[in-house]
Amino acid sequence: MALRKIIKIDEEKCDGCGLCVTGCAEGALQVIDGKARLVSEVYCDGLGACLAECPRDAITLEERDAKPFDEKAVPAHAGGHSPHSGCPGSQARTLPRQNMTQPAAPEPPSQLANWPVQLKLVNPAAPFLKKAELLLVADCVPFAYAGFHQRFLRERPVVIGCPKLDEVEPYLHKLAEILRTAQPRSLTVLRMEVPCCGGLTHLARQALAAAQVDIPFTETIISIQGEVLREA
Repeated sequence: MALRKIIKIDEEKCDGCGLCVTGCAEGALQVIDGKARLVSEVYCDGLGACLAECPRDAITLEERDAKPFDEKAVPAHAGGHSPHSGCPGSQARTLPRQNMTQPAAPEPPSQLANWPVQLKLVNPAAPFLKKAELLLVADCVPFAYAGFHQRFLRERPVVIGCPKLDEVEPYLHKLAEILRTAQPRSLTVLRMEVPCCGGLTHLARQALAAAQVDIPFTETIISIQGEVLREA
């Protein structure tokens, strides 16, 4: 143990958005039970890069006795990323794909049945939302999952957003208003596997609580490779 600077998380302020997780290149943070948690003191370098990522000012630096920062342990823990390499979800990579050796089949028709789709632009009183099976989709999902239109979008209205790049507070108010006004039959979140995308699920849960509606809620996670990892 040694006296050094290390992060401190105010659980009362933390809303579990997950933005701090992607702001920590060392992988010292995770969202557990709806709150950001320090996984281990040895992964926290005490430089506070995560502080700027937190929209709630829930993270501060304090000086206290803590286990020394272990720089050698960080790459293995953070999935092989070197320290201070930035957001793991933003790491550049080339995805292997099979070559199309057979003639392409005719393109299936689009299943998009509403416009606009950006959450900020959607009118909560739009007829297509009324009593619908609503999809809340991360921006990247339709690019990663080839069967998005046929498997998920058919006969469902969709709203899209990015919990990392967009302001979360307006999204929360808009989605809660949609839930109160349109009274959808269900809400499904489709998000990517990257940590920051978990903020979309948390946003949906907050909106459901704010709107005080009790409807079926499910979450589907898509891998960067384009596979369905989990449906729950």
